[in-house]
Amino acid sequence: MEKKTGEPLIHLGVLEEALNLARANSLWPMTFGLACCAIEMMAAGAARFDLDRFGAGVFRPSPRQCDLMIVAGTISKKMGPAVVRLYEQMPAPKWVIAMGNCAISGGPFFYPEMYAIVPGADLLIPVDVYVPGCPPRPEGLIEGILLLEEKITGRGRLRKFRNAAE
Repeated sequence: MEKKTGEPLIHLGVLEEALNLARANSLWPMTFGLACCAIEMMAAGAARFDLDRFGAGVFRPSPRQCDLMIVAGTISKKMGPAVVRLYEQMPAPKWVIAMGNCAISGGPFFYPEMYAIVPGADLLIPVDVYVPGCPPRPEGLIEGILLLEEKITGRGRLRKFRNAAE
């Protein structure tokens, strides 16, 4: 007869780690670009940079099939509600990358008297990773996707920084 130790028969922590590893290596970004950064996003998915190597090359046209929104470019206040609507239509779990200075802070188009530009995607939706640059190179977007994968799995450099802060 086996001795009872009080441990559960199913270790959900291990299952959750396996699911997070699968999620991180099969990101499906939305085909969504607002300005010039979208050209760099398209270049990252092309043959030279090949996002498929990192598990994020299946750009989908519908938010209901995506788990990653890459906000690439300037968000105008007229476009803001559409960005929020698309984000809300994405199934959970979902992640957001703000790509370029315009998506991060409004870029050169935002100044105190500006009435038409949203000064950052994080004012509308929660952002997980920021990719700076004007426009950022495709390598920058690939680095952002790798950081997001580390954030999803809880491994890598982000874990080191988090543990150092504790």
